[in-house]
Amino acid sequence: MSRGICPRVNSCGSFWILSAVVLAVVVIDVDAYSCHEVRTAFQLRQVGPLNRVPETPGTDVDLLVCKHQGPSCCTRKMEESYQFAVKRETQHNIHSYSYELEHLLSGHLDAFQDIFQYLLSFSQGHLSSLLEGTYTSLSRHALPHVNQLFSSLSHYLRGANVSVDVSVHQFFNNLFPLVYTKLINPGIDGSMTTASEMSDCLRMTRQDVNPFGPHPAIMAQALTGALGAGRHLGLALEEGLEVMNATEYVSLSKECVRGLVKMVYCSHCRGLTLIKPCVGYCLNVMRGCLASVSELDQPWRKYSTLLEQLTHAMAGHHSLELALLGVRGYVNDALLYAQLHGPLITATVDKVCGLSTGEPTGMQPTSPEVTTSTVTSSPPNPSPGPLSEQWLTQLAQLRSSFPLKPSKNNKHSLRTISREFLMYLQRYKSFFAALPDMLCEGENVVDESMCWSGEEVVESYTGRVVENGLHAQRQNPEVKVRIPNPTLVEVKERLERFNQETEEMFPKLGQMEPWDGSGEMEEGSTTDCDDEDGCQASGDGPSQTSHTEVSSVGKPVGRHPGGHSQHENPSKPPSVRVIGGSLPVSWTQPWSLALLFAALCLQWTLF
Repeated sequence: MSRGICPRVNSCGSFWILSAVVLAVVVIDVDAYSCHEVRTAFQLRQVGPLNRVPETPGTDVDLLVCKHQGPSCCTRKMEESYQFAVKRETQHNIHSYSYELEHLLSGHLDAFQDIFQYLLSFSQGHLSSLLEGTYTSLSRHALPHVNQLFSSLSHYLRGANVSVDVSVHQFFNNLFPLVYTKLINPGIDGSMTTASEMSDCLRMTRQDVNPFGPHPAIMAQALTGALGAGRHLGLALEEGLEVMNATEYVSLSKECVRGLVKMVYCSHCRGLTLIKPCVGYCLNVMRGCLASVSELDQPWRKYSTLLEQLTHAMAGHHSLELALLGVRGYVNDALLYAQLHGPLITATVDKVCGLSTGEPTGMQPTSPEVTTSTVTSSPPNPSPGPLSEQWLTQLAQLRSSFPLKPSKNNKHSLRTISREFLMYLQRYKSFFAALPDMLCEGENVVDESMCWSGEEVVESYTGRVVENGLHAQRQNPEVKVRIPNPTLVEVKERLERFNQETEEMFPKLGQMEPWDGSGEMEEGSTTDCDDEDGCQASGDGPSQTSHTEVSSVGKPVGRHPGGHSQHENPSKPPSVRVIGGSLPVSWTQPWSLALLFAALCLQWTLF
């Protein structure tokens, strides 16, 4: 009997041992599928109310996105919370990458506007000092017109609907009555009873009388070219900010949100809160979500190129700086021209306005008003013939040079800001094409074994990784792209239209030479030069000035010798070429030799 009992006992023991093992496995398995880690992740990531997460996995859960066989820690309410959370997180990530680009555009927009206003203020003070120091009789009456001119230029650079050409010619229209009554015929305004009528007639007939020669047109051309590039650069930066604002918080489609939830949170439903998506899987999801954003790549690349070209046209060769700081020279040349042709202007005004001055029309040109320390107030005994060489030399000494930079204290010159802007801009030419890839970099994904494929944990993603763009997204296995985003379609069309208008407005923009070309000034020429080096004009000192006209893209425009315009009207009084500006060599050489000889004699005496 003992043998018959022992097998029974052994069978019962084996049964209880097996039952204990199964129970232990079930307990361990239930503990492994507890929702404790899911609740922790749900709370840390601030997905939603914590009471939506169950304590233990459920077996009969009706899910829409994270479907799978087996127990799940997710509910329908959790899926809704996941959808809101994943949209918030994705838009935050997009904003984190676009923030630096927005800061680049907005920061340099402010920097360019600040330096524009600084140059305007400096040029305005430069011109005011000329009028107050050299043309004192008309300075008090002319300064309001100077203020009006630079106010119009300031509004133009800020994008206002202002014409530089109209502003310049209006300035000279207002200046002509003052020049006529204060410089050409001093005292005539006090002897006439109809001063206002005379001023109105002079103002309206200024362009017909042409008292300032070609200089107003040259000045308008120079300012229009250089300031036009600066103005359009500001408008382009504002356009770029509008594009960024439209794409930063772009709405995500339902298919995109489902794909994001599946990629980021569906693994949590199985308790896998630490597993990360595969890189290829992430690229497919992000490229599908941002398919319409990627369509901005080509117009944005073109836009970035136009920004570079506008910056070159504005700051290259100091175009905008020279145009603004050259206003003083243009106005000075115009005033000298008017004084030298005073008799012809008086005769023309007498015929046009019927304001006889009682002076013969064949008298000599009026003497330019001079109040500097180096030139006397009137020429010594002018001959009845052509102007003497000595007088022309004195006239040349009135022309003051202008600086290549506003001030040595201005550490951030226009050229420095432009170089910095172009350097940073290079990083963002392919921003919209690279954005999906940037969102799939770093700690959010893994490119090695054991990653999440959307369905399960795999060693590597085996799906096909599609390229950017709406056309390629038709083959996307993860996100269905049905129609393009209408908001982004409008943004793309607007950006393409802006690019086309820019090219039409500046047809030669692409022909600008880069700064590093041959013959370009050295780096730091506008930031490391002191007043002692001759870069800063010290006032009304004698020096020569060379003015260069700037075309619509900042290219120099040829001029005939003597500063004449190529299209100058031959019927107008001819301009007088001012030559000289420095002491003759025949005068300076004997004195230099004498001083050298005296120094040698003194040295020999000491020894």
